[in-house]
Amino acid sequence: MEENISQFKYQLEKKMPRTGNGGITRGASVNDFPASVGIAGVSMHLEPGTIRELHWHANAAEWAYVVKGNVRTTIIHPDGSSHIDYFSPGDVWYFPKGYGHTLQGIGNEECHFILIFDNGNFSEDHTFSITDFISSVPKEVAAKNLNISIEEAEKLYQGEAYFSRCENPTFKNHLLSKRNNIELISTHRYPLLAQQPKIFAGGRQRVVTQNEFPISKTFSGSLLEIEPGAMREMHWHPNADEWQYFLEGSGEMGVFLAQSNIVIDQYEVGDIGYVPMGAGHYIKNTGSVVLKVLIGLNSGNYEAIELSTWVASNPTDIIEGNLGVSKEMAKKFVNNTDAIILE
Repeated sequence: MEENISQFKYQLEKKMPRTGNGGITRGASVNDFPASVGIAGVSMHLEPGTIRELHWHANAAEWAYVVKGNVRTTIIHPDGSSHIDYFSPGDVWYFPKGYGHTLQGIGNEECHFILIFDNGNFSEDHTFSITDFISSVPKEVAAKNLNISIEEAEKLYQGEAYFSRCENPTFKNHLLSKRNNIELISTHRYPLLAQQPKIFAGGRQRVVTQNEFPISKTFSGSLLEIEPGAMREMHWHPNADEWQYFLEGSGEMGVFLAQSNIVIDQYEVGDIGYVPMGAGHYIKNTGSVVLKVLIGLNSGNYEAIELSTWVASNPTDIIEGNLGVSKEMAKKFVNNTDAIILE
């Protein structure tokens, strides 16, 4: 067996971060993580009030999961409509490619969220930012567009702010907008952690696709909770690459690349993993606490083929001949029905 054909693990949270003005970000594109051809990811922290400034991404849609704290987002649509949403731990957002948006930490503590992009060449350092755009054009152009004088345009921020400190919005300072109606799901927000999970002998699985979250046409996501001594069974995704962020615990992932080639790595909190479309893989809990893994797939439809289901769907004589086993052993191969199984 040839080893380490490709490295499907990257220690994202050990990367030197970009910091400044109340924000911290670490990103991994295909340049940092060569295996991750189809998906890029970012881990971002914002202090209360701090914003990731108004910006847009020309080459990727953005799917996000809130790990800690609270976030306010704003977004503009091409038809001129706009949306403001509030996110808590376990919530997901999705912004289509090219839609202008901003992210703000709110509340009393720092927020942390994971951003996933459906393009491996994406980089947070090469997005289109409002300060950079306005300060790059002639001052008379900026002044005319913003309905201000040239003298006032000259006082605007020059260069790219990237992170900006704003007043932390609260009801007391009247900067937090009231909501009179209860909404579980909005156009850009889906409460993944609030979803009733599928419960198996070895853990739990939550999945969100464009069926539950219609705007998320290029991404589906999953939250796995794998108990000690259990694993996400051998499977593959015929329609999407898989990107993982290890939230809690420790685990092992094996990625099968055909021709007796498999890459097995050990993962800890803050590591990211990647599985190319169609490659067989498993994820095993190697620790003593629940292993929690956030998964993003670059398709709005979630499709998975489980090894046990495939084997069990074939006539016994096919299994006998193919695997070189007795009829008695062939009868032991059954559909586990559980995506997460006990070892």
